[in-house]
Amino acid sequence: MKKIFLFALFCLLALIRVFGCTNFLVGKYASVDGSTIISYSADSYALFGELYHWPAKKWNKGDMLKVYEWDTGRYMGEIAQPAQTYNVVGNMNEHQVTIGETTFGGREELADPDGIMDYGSLIYITLQRSKSAREAIKVMTELVTEYGYYSGGESFSIGDPNEIWVLEMIGKGKGNKGAVWVAVRIPDDCISAHANQARIQQFPLNDPDNCIYSKDVISFAKEKGYYSGKDEDFSFAKAYNPLDFGGQRFCEARVWSFFNRYNKDMAKFVTYAQGKTQEPMPLYIKPDRKLSIADIQEMMRDHYEGTELDWTNDVGAGPYKSPYRWAPLTWESDSVQYCNERPIATQQSGFVFTAQMRSSLPNPIGGILWFGTDDADQTVFTPMYCSITKVPECYREGNGDLYTFSWTSSFWIQNWVSNMVYNKYNYMHADLEKVQKELEGKFFAEQEKTEAQAMELYKKSPAQAVQFLTNYSDAQAQYAFERWKKLGEFLTIKYMDGVIRKEENGVFTRNAYGKPSSPNRVGYPKEHYDRIVKETGDKYKVLY
Repeated sequence: MKKIFLFALFCLLALIRVFGCTNFLVGKYASVDGSTIISYSADSYALFGELYHWPAKKWNKGDMLKVYEWDTGRYMGEIAQPAQTYNVVGNMNEHQVTIGETTFGGREELADPDGIMDYGSLIYITLQRSKSAREAIKVMTELVTEYGYYSGGESFSIGDPNEIWVLEMIGKGKGNKGAVWVAVRIPDDCISAHANQARIQQFPLNDPDNCIYSKDVISFAKEKGYYSGKDEDFSFAKAYNPLDFGGQRFCEARVWSFFNRYNKDMAKFVTYAQGKTQEPMPLYIKPDRKLSIADIQEMMRDHYEGTELDWTNDVGAGPYKSPYRWAPLTWESDSVQYCNERPIATQQSGFVFTAQMRSSLPNPIGGILWFGTDDADQTVFTPMYCSITKVPECYREGNGDLYTFSWTSSFWIQNWVSNMVYNKYNYMHADLEKVQKELEGKFFAEQEKTEAQAMELYKKSPAQAVQFLTNYSDAQAQYAFERWKKLGEFLTIKYMDGVIRKEENGVFTRNAYGKPSSPNRVGYPKEHYDRIVKETGDKYKVLY
């Protein structure tokens, strides 16, 4: 019975892993403006997209924090509060510290059911307690040592305006509190990524400026029989998350797509992304050019277009060349197992962000969480400054949930529009993309002026600058929300009942008498009709 339970747990962890999240990391000398950048897509069919907020607060000695598992809401236990916690907006705090994650699961026997710290709580508690990336690593590892680590294996992206790190962590099993872990600093002129597969292979054992690790990360692996070689040859990924086909095709393929777009030499790893070869990709690479925040936002919308994994031209894409397939990832035909691709942009995202952290500006102005709800391909990245003290109504926790539709919730409006577009992707996405570019272009165009105004206020009073940025962020979120609502109304009218209603620059045309003009009866693309004839012969042939 125990073996059956462990197998079921393993399957669950595997399911979470292949449906999980994606992170991109950009060092400050690899970005066009000296920003450090971290992106995150929180991908889960059970996650509601909203923007979390914890205000800064002072605590008394003896104050305790009740911990609830981020994924399920299960009560985990209590931990002591520090003397001071910091303002946190989503996954960024007032000091511009940002944390993202992807779950790799790893060896199922290392889960600790008695641990108090789950991976989600670990992120948001750490953000409330850290002024830098290095301090965040210290806080995270000390918390799991003191209170135990409940979740499966995790890769964490941790950044501040000067440094970005990848921290990989896994528990030590029931009755063995704590975790084994290693954290590697990504060089300032490099980019990195992770996507539900452990990525740290060999790491330097005597370079504390660029690599920190638990004292037993190697000895524990040897004790458990995961590794028996020399310490300098030890691979965290191979010991704690052995690679399989799913780890490559569903997870590492997303990393490859990012690397491949910005470094021509990475094309050679396509067979690794396909699960055909096993030579792993490096943890980080130098890009062929410096990247902007807009580049990373665009990358988060990737479906492998233009690569060997592009799947928009086969029968599965349907007549409208959809880059989406519905779950599950694997399926069977004639007793043979097949799979869908798992691209970066995916329908089950609860929320997504690109975090921009800048040392050239004071913290309240330098940190921006470019935030969106739902699928990155269908959302609008909207600037939420890290110092804001109020969450916009459209992102507010409690404004709807997965079982409560709300016409004032960004998550629900985004999903309403997205699920229209999915059905006629190559027709309707162009209309969506037009509004997407309009809004994001507006935000980028206003950024310099907005921050100049904030700086003038900051010189007089930091509190005034924070209030200004709070009002600005709120206004932009609500503006984008209302514009997206109008987009949904427009798409409903234009594509209702399988026709395309005529419009010019977003205005529907009327006939000479003021009535709605006759629509275009477009039917299906020619290649779809050709496919029908090929499969049905003369069944639908018109007989004269």
